[in-house]
Amino acid sequence: MNNTDTSLSLIRRGVEEILVESELVERLKLKRPLRIKAGFDPTAPDLHLGHTVLINKLRQFQDMGHQVMFLIGDFTGMIGDPTGKNITRQPLTQEQVEDNAKTYAQQIFKILDPDKTEIIFNSTWMSKMSAAGLIQLAEQYTVARMLERDDFSKRYSSGQAIAIHEFLYPLMQGYDSVQMKADVELGGTDQKFNLLMGRELQKHYGQPPQIVITMPLLEGLDGVQKMSKSLGNYIGVDDAPDDMFGKIMSISDELMWRYFELLSFRPQQEIDSLKQEVAAGSNPRDVKFRLGEEIVARFHSTQAANAARKAFIARFQGGALPEDMPEVELKVADSTLPIANLLKQAGLVKSTSDALRMIKQGAVKIDSERVDDGKLRISTGTCQVYQVGKRRFAKVTVK
Repeated sequence: MNNTDTSLSLIRRGVEEILVESELVERLKLKRPLRIKAGFDPTAPDLHLGHTVLINKLRQFQDMGHQVMFLIGDFTGMIGDPTGKNITRQPLTQEQVEDNAKTYAQQIFKILDPDKTEIIFNSTWMSKMSAAGLIQLAEQYTVARMLERDDFSKRYSSGQAIAIHEFLYPLMQGYDSVQMKADVELGGTDQKFNLLMGRELQKHYGQPPQIVITMPLLEGLDGVQKMSKSLGNYIGVDDAPDDMFGKIMSISDELMWRYFELLSFRPQQEIDSLKQEVAAGSNPRDVKFRLGEEIVARFHSTQAANAARKAFIARFQGGALPEDMPEVELKVADSTLPIANLLKQAGLVKSTSDALRMIKQGAVKIDSERVDDGKLRISTGTCQVYQVGKRRFAKVTVK
């Protein structure tokens, strides 16, 4: 393969869609560093592995010699991205935006090369735009076209409110691409409408339209919903090594391959070889160890990864209990407490239905003995160690 073919093969890995791939090929042939844009609203101060799916792709572009522009949407963050929301999203205050943005650089440079990364704030130009300029920008798109966007369409058809300022968000995100003269913009699949807006506005302003690359949304630890701090199914970039390793080990064997595809830097050929080993009878746990070590080493160190693996084996395979296990006292009115209610009140599950589901799956233990009866009632005066799944423990005293 020539250099363009090699680059294209690497770019395609883990990507959902490239719009338009033929344009990307032509842009790669220009033999100059391309300007690669990715925007992040500082809606939360910490990044998780779901965010790094996109950041990893940025790093691949850097390794190919291109320039990454990491845009922090401090201005648009005060509007609130309506993408995927069924209600108007509350905007952030300037103080919240500034506080949340402070930790971004420290976290992203665990992956990105600082020498090939520009950190840009869109308030640089948006705060200087006049009311007349904003009106001229709004002239570029019709309400009908805005309502083609899935979340807007659903809210409109169901009679839910759409604030006028929400229409401005995709326009401003697109205008960022004009100001940054982006060659390529990356975003999640849920950002496709906004990314394409950048193409349209660049055409209007006489620029070559950016190529849009959408990345899949990484499922969280539950394997169902996308990784999210608000859902509690996330692995934080700044999680402690033991926590990070333990969370990775808690994912299902099936989800493990999804994580390999979107998070691992291993060559695809090596991942395919690991799949063949498991299919031939190798323990998927041992393969998951490799994934856990790779991720922990990336955000901490090789030494930390090795220590996390040893600690995990000692704790969960050697039968040892965590030293920092929380201790909970529950006072009950009756002489007994249903097991599902106990697990919920002890903070080991989110709901009693969640508790019953975990019991049915055989994931609940009392003093290392598996619980099979969802109707079990715990007597007062007991003090026992309760375990849910591989990582949740609590010493519970019922009074």
